[in-house]
Amino acid sequence: MAVTKQQVRVFMAHRAGGKTQSTAAAKAGISERTGRRIDAGNPVGGAKARHWRTRADPFAAVWGEVAEQLHATPDLQAITLLEWLQGRFPGEYPDSLLRTLQRRVKAWRARYGPDKEVMFPQRHAPGERALSDFTVLKEMTVTVRGEILAHRLYHFRLAYSGWCHARVILGGESYTALAESLAEALEHLGGVPVEHRTDSLSAAFRNLDAQAQRDITARYQALCAHYGMRPSRNNPGRGHENGSVESPHGHLKRRIRQRLKLRGSTDFDSLAAYRTFIDEVVASINRRNASRIAAERTVLAPLPCQRGADYTEALVRVTTSSTFTYSRVLYSVPARLIGERLRVHAYDDRLVLHHGGQELLTLSRVHTVPGGGRRRSIDYRHVIAWLVRKPRALAALAFRDDLLPDDNWRSIYRRLGALLSTEDTCKRVVGALKLAADHDCAQALGADWQAALQRGHCPTLAELQTRFAPRSATRSLPVLQSRQHPLADYDCLLKEASYG
Repeated sequence: MAVTKQQVRVFMAHRAGGKTQSTAAAKAGISERTGRRIDAGNPVGGAKARHWRTRADPFAAVWGEVAEQLHATPDLQAITLLEWLQGRFPGEYPDSLLRTLQRRVKAWRARYGPDKEVMFPQRHAPGERALSDFTVLKEMTVTVRGEILAHRLYHFRLAYSGWCHARVILGGESYTALAESLAEALEHLGGVPVEHRTDSLSAAFRNLDAQAQRDITARYQALCAHYGMRPSRNNPGRGHENGSVESPHGHLKRRIRQRLKLRGSTDFDSLAAYRTFIDEVVASINRRNASRIAAERTVLAPLPCQRGADYTEALVRVTTSSTFTYSRVLYSVPARLIGERLRVHAYDDRLVLHHGGQELLTLSRVHTVPGGGRRRSIDYRHVIAWLVRKPRALAALAFRDDLLPDDNWRSIYRRLGALLSTEDTCKRVVGALKLAADHDCAQALGADWQAALQRGHCPTLAELQTRFAPRSATRSLPVLQSRQHPLADYDCLLKEASYG
């Protein structure tokens, strides 16, 4: 085992303190022979560095040409240069020389290569800067009730204390996702930093014309102004300029993956349960930085009285089919809104509909996927009252499969179509939909009906009503005991009135 410099220093210190050679060697963990060599001034600690080659340089004859190539194109890799040599001199430069050439190229770059980019570490003051970015949880697939949840994470972080906030994003890296998540993060933080930094927002600008890009820029600046923050962005393709959040992405995702492994399952009962899980992971990270976070919170600016506009606004008109289109998705609304113009406040996971300045209802937002075409979000309860009057319309309805509540109902429609006429099929399915809407039992009714069909039984609408319509308890009416007053009682009243 080689003797370290530290062992030599310990030996010499003990010798200087008057210890014997054997005692000093034992204290330093070396042999007495090594101690004698140290006392004699002989070198210890390994073999002497050699300055001669042990074999001939295989690239000596062509290194001048290789160096010329590196001078012209400094980023050429050794494997590329080796293949170039193999093409010029077949059989003279085998693949086994690759490691030798890599060492030669590395040594050349250290002496003659171009300067590499210098990273300047930054010092951040409390309350000075917050950063936002989006990231994707890879290597693990999260599911909700067995279905894959396509999502990404919004990550907010304070540069000084490391306080962080994460939010599940169902759509892409849009301005709406950024604005809504930023507002939520600031509310959880309870204060506002001086500066908010993002990447170049290229994802939010993708496929937008110049006017739309300018609109997003103005809205983002207005949002920051509402909270009193100075907006800033790093240069495109320079992720290290956002390093205070880019690097912690990996830490956050490792923590999430570890907690998922500890949990034993990546499946959740609902989206809300998964979001609660993410909040718990983030809270555990913040607890580790509690003292720095407490110090930074004291210097944050207060939140404004009202939340900033963290949604995208649009005007839509409801068609005669009781639907409207937003962002390539067809949504249904109650039939009473046909012909009306609605103001849509679009968030990442919901659409809030307004009419005449009043909020009407909230719809779950559906996102399109690249190359997936248009999508639909149809609620049969919005149109069932009119569909009951026109049940035959179900047969050729353009969005029939989207109107039926789930896969059981779609299978039921196909099975009935093979057993009954088109008219009878439509009447029975529409009648069952009305029953499900009245008693909020679409899932249970569909599952029970599907099971009956699989057993070879085709329930009638009356049988379904008997099973799923609540029976009203029959109560006997109380018997009223009445007594007719004698007419003489009224004579007394008349006499008293005449005397008065």
